[in-house]
Amino acid sequence: MKRLLFAFVLISSLDIYSHEFNPAHLVVQELNDDLSYEATWMYPYKNIGRRAEVVFPDECLTESVDIYYQGKYINEKISLECISPLKGKSIEIINLSVLTDALITINFNDDDIYEGLVNVQNNTLQIPLESNYYPSSYLKLGLSHLFDGLDHILFIFGLLFCISGVINIIKTITAFTIAHSITLGLTVFGLISLPQGTIEALIALTIVYLASEINRNKGSLKTPWLMAFGFGLLHGLGFAGALMDIGIANDKMLLSLFFFNVGIEIAQIALIPIPLMIIFISKRFNYFEITKILISLCIGGMGFYWFIDRVIGIIL
Repeated sequence: MKRLLFAFVLISSLDIYSHEFNPAHLVVQELNDDLSYEATWMYPYKNIGRRAEVVFPDECLTESVDIYYQGKYINEKISLECISPLKGKSIEIINLSVLTDALITINFNDDDIYEGLVNVQNNTLQIPLESNYYPSSYLKLGLSHLFDGLDHILFIFGLLFCISGVINIIKTITAFTIAHSITLGLTVFGLISLPQGTIEALIALTIVYLASEINRNKGSLKTPWLMAFGFGLLHGLGFAGALMDIGIANDKMLLSLFFFNVGIEIAQIALIPIPLMIIFISKRFNYFEITKILISLCIGGMGFYWFIDRVIGIIL
């Protein structure tokens, strides 16, 4: 029966993809005369549908200078000649995918930087006349990165099914947080670098391993924080991948990294009550053992599929 359930979950998981977090990024650089600008529009080319386009203010004459592929993105260089400064104007992104947010970074000559995040529901960014700049948009990117990454969500779910006790939960989540913060920072600052495809495949393997641990030793590991720390180092490299692809286009790298990491932590904390509630209800009605089996099979099936899919992606 258990094998049949595993086969069913594995087959059904073929229609479930771990959405790869690749936000679009528009970087606008003001030139010396305050009315001329150079822009780079980075959009993930694997997105389904039309490529999203940037609509600049009517006061600006735009010209597409160059289009080229770089990594996971198609980049477009755009030249702007405006009759008035961009401050106080708005920029619109049309044809955005539901799964794609767009970060907009505008570097002005007076060391004033403005950033904002737009999506399909709110696709227009109003540039303020004066801005006290903090890279808070990276906090929203961190939130989106975790909520859009089904593999990271399943890892957190599986982790909580492997431990018991409030103290162990706090230790485990803290260890995972510290670990992925370390590798996230080291990667962004260029101190370590590993192929992103390999990292994503190994992350899928951590999910498979975690699924096998859920039913071992009655679902409770003696030192879960050690496993969480080790796997957290790997997941931190995955978190850094999307941030490295779009780049931090401002001079506040440390602050941007901090906001991005805080966004990940907020999303992670917000997810924790869900598996805890499932565990509580299943124990309350004496279905905990069955629940563990189903959770283990679902997580393991999807993790195994993602591993095969990502390995094939590396080879091909």
